Amino acid sequence: MAGTTPGTPRVLRAMNDRAALDLLLEHGPLSRTRIGKLTGLSKPTASQLLARLEAAGLVVATGTTEGRPGPNAQLYAVNARAAHVAGLDVTPERIRAAVADVAGDVVGEFEVRTPGRRAGESVVRQVTDALDGAVKAADLVRGDLHRVVIGTPGAFDPGTGRLRYASHLPGWHSPTLLDELAAALPMPVEYENDVNLAAIAEQRLGAARGHEDFVLLWNEGGLGAALVIGGRLHRGFTGGAGEVGFLPVPGAPLVRQVTKANSGGFQELAGGQVLPRLAREFGVADIPGGTPIEVATALVARAAEAVRRRDEEGGEAGGRDARIENADPDAPSRRLLETFATGLATGLASMVAVLDPELVVLSGALISAGGEPLRALVQHELGELAASRPRLVIGEVRHHPVLRGALESALAATRDEVFDTSR
Repeated sequence: MAGTTPGTPRVLRAMNDRAALDLLLEHGPLSRTRIGKLTGLSKPTASQLLARLEAAGLVVATGTTEGRPGPNAQLYAVNARAAHVAGLDVTPERIRAAVADVAGDVVGEFEVRTPGRRAGESVVRQVTDALDGAVKAADLVRGDLHRVVIGTPGAFDPGTGRLRYASHLPGWHSPTLLDELAAALPMPVEYENDVNLAAIAEQRLGAARGHEDFVLLWNEGGLGAALVIGGRLHRGFTGGAGEVGFLPVPGAPLVRQVTKANSGGFQELAGGQVLPRLAREFGVADIPGGTPIEVATALVARAAEAVRRRDEEGGEAGGRDARIENADPDAPSRRLLETFATGLATGLASMVAVLDPELVVLSGALISAGGEPLRALVQHELGELAASRPRLVIGEVRHHPVLRGALESALAATRDEVFDTSR
């Protein structure tokens, strides 16, 4: 609100306008009377507010109340077409893009497959192809977008502008890449670590709502964490805070030159690549085929189901005769899940010792596949390994959490701009 004085009528009107718009986003269509009650404004002031917002193109009349005594009242909603944003989720295999209106509804999606990308292929072209596909699906043009947020593994070093901690993402390490993307995209573009974006999604929409201090542990293509302290993401000096896959941990060989290896002790102990080896070691039958993440996810899902069956039958770990346990065809899968949970808890114990969070959110495809059986095992193991015992929960944003976080990040900044009526 540059150029205004705190407490002036213009500032107060802008504050009331923003409060009303936030209420409409939270509750959906509201009548003038309801907006007045929720904001504490008088009916005449609420009427003036709505007229002002309607004239600015920020709210629209959507219908009337029905089924209540008295005359029907006009309902108002945020004008969803007042602004649009886009988010992109980048992995080595694909770039997924989505466009959302200012109300937060996804109106277009598109995916560009990028497996085995050749050295000569342009990352800028792949990004613009994905973005343009989502924009076209939303029946918009690129110029309609107010902001784009791109999520990638690793982080762009604020000092050099180069991507770090993600050597497995080909083509994204050029020192001129950000300048090339800025030249190709006319709107503001921001870059964020993919796991940080998953944390934003959980903080705004999921399991971390209302929590100021939490850790999100992600396990999908790789292990990573997001750290939220005092309600804000902690990124670190080079943007590498949360790159916990490189963390040395007991139970795993000491990995040196971790950035060249693109791995570390925690990744080797509890990353998805360890699961096929554990399955063979424990004698799991019929190891599935597919991509590495598909194999790992299927093994974890099968193991979680084995634990559920045992629990439904009234058994528990260590409480059965050894001969019966060894004869049980589910026993190898259960041992796999228990070992996997111990590995996850081992790395978490180090993070908990340093950060002492009130909550740990477990997210990513491997965590989702393990569900409550895996969460309970990790919680039990963490209680044995850590002095403080934060509550562990499974992430609630299951559908493309990185992409949803990118959209939420873009929406927050765009709403601050578009909903500011003081200018």
